Amino acid sequence: MSPSTWTLEIESPAPAARLFKALLDWHNLAPKLLPNIVASAAGVQGDGSVGSVRQLNFTSGVGAIFAAMPFGYVKERLDFVDFDKFECKHSLVEGGDLGKKIESASTQFKFEQTSKGGCVCKVVTTYKPLPGVENKDEVAKGKEAVTGTIKAAEAYLLANPGAYA
Repeated sequence: MSPSTWTLEIESPAPAARLFKALLDWHNLAPKLLPNIVASAAGVQGDGSVGSVRQLNFTSGVGAIFAAMPFGYVKERLDFVDFDKFECKHSLVEGGDLGKKIESASTQFKFEQTSKGGCVCKVVTTYKPLPGVENKDEVAKGKEAVTGTIKAAEAYLLANPGAYA
């Protein structure tokens, strides 16, 4: 099967630079901000630069709480980062639906500053479904998961003006 793509734009009152930094540090923030979803997370390889891998472990009840992630964990690799343009790309390397519903998946994030002081987060996810697997519901779940991630980071940044400044 050929790769498929979905896109999403999320507006935020948080500044682009801060939201971008929070996303890059999501393995540290997620267990604190979403403890009912993310049981633990850590960098498992590298120093946070390109090529580094992080793992997010989900709670046992995550399927009931957040239908977007009915699996135990994901490992994702940072493939690209541009600190000046607030842009990065992660690829799924283990866990999640990899090998069950998809052959590969990557997500690119770009945070663009708006004139009002906030930003627009532009997301492009590309995935290659396994033959015979329909991923229509997973696209909606993926968008829900990404939106939840960005909104959780946004709420944290708005409540903590000095964080990731």
